[in-house]
Amino acid sequence: MSGDAEDDATYLDEMSDESPVLFASSEAVLTIEDPTLHPIGKATAVFLLFTCMMGFLNGLDYASPDDGLVRPDEFVYRLGLTAPDDTATFTGTVSDETGRPMENATVFLSWLDETMGMWVSEENITDESGYFSFEQLDPGLILVDILVYRDGHRDVYSNRVLLSPPALIEPIGFTSIDFEFPSEETFAEQPCKGASEDCEIRTVDRTPSQQDHPLMDSSAAAVYILVGFAFMGLALIAAGFSLWALKSGSIVLLRTSSVVVFFTVGHYWSACIFGLLAFVLTFAIPRRRIPLL
Repeated sequence: MSGDAEDDATYLDEMSDESPVLFASSEAVLTIEDPTLHPIGKATAVFLLFTCMMGFLNGLDYASPDDGLVRPDEFVYRLGLTAPDDTATFTGTVSDETGRPMENATVFLSWLDETMGMWVSEENITDESGYFSFEQLDPGLILVDILVYRDGHRDVYSNRVLLSPPALIEPIGFTSIDFEFPSEETFAEQPCKGASEDCEIRTVDRTPSQQDHPLMDSSAAAVYILVGFAFMGLALIAAGFSLWALKSGSIVLLRTSSVVVFFTVGHYWSACIFGLLAFVLTFAIPRRRIPLL
C-alpha cells in the first residue's frame, strides 16, 4: 500500500511540473444596469414636470369659465365655424318678469349666411306654456328678437345667442335658453326714435353688452368645464409618472408620462407639442451599467 501511494504522489508531482497553467484571468467585469436615471433622463423628467404644469394650467383655464385665455362661448364658437350646416336646434321658453309663460310671443331669428352673403331669418310663435322650437339651423351666432304686442305697443327684446354645434358622437347640437321678457315699465323707460314721446315700437336691446359673450346653452358651458378638470387630472397623473420615474430610474414610466401629458392639449397645443418632444427624447436616454462587486 505504501508503495502505491508513493507512486501516485510521484506521478502527480510530475504532472504538475509539466502541465501549463489551467486558469487565467480574462479581466472581464460583471455588470448590472444602473437603477438610477442617466442625467439626460433626469433632465427629460424635469422637462416633463414643466410640461405637466402647463397642462394643469390649461385645464385650470378651461375650468374657470369667467376668465382665462379662452372662455366657453369662444370655445363653442370656434367649434361652430367648422360644424356642418343645419345641425343645430334651438328651443326655450319666454316668460314675463313674474315667471308667467307668455303665449303667442313671436321669436324671430336672423343670421348672416356667409355662403349667400345675405341675412337669413326664421320665426316661430310660443305656445300656451311659452315654449318655442327651431330645427335645422346653422351652428354659430344668431340674433334673437322676441316681439310681444300689448297695450297698443310692439315691444321687442333683442339678444345675441350662440347655437351649439354637434358634440362627440351627437349628430345634432342642442341649445336651450329661457328668456325673461322685461316689464312694460322697462320698455316705457326706453327712448323713442325721433322726437316722438310715445312710440309704437319699443325696444330693449341687450346685444351691445353681449358682443363679447353672447347667451349660450348652460350644458355647453358645463362640458367645457369638465374638459378642464379632465386636463388637470391627466396632468397630475403624468406628473406622478415622472416623479416615479425619477425615483425608480424607469424609462418606461418616463415614456408613459410623456404619452399621458400629450392629451392635456390646451391653448396653442403647448402641452401636446412638449409632450411629443419629451416622448422622442426618451428614446435618446442611454442606460448606464455599473460593476457588480
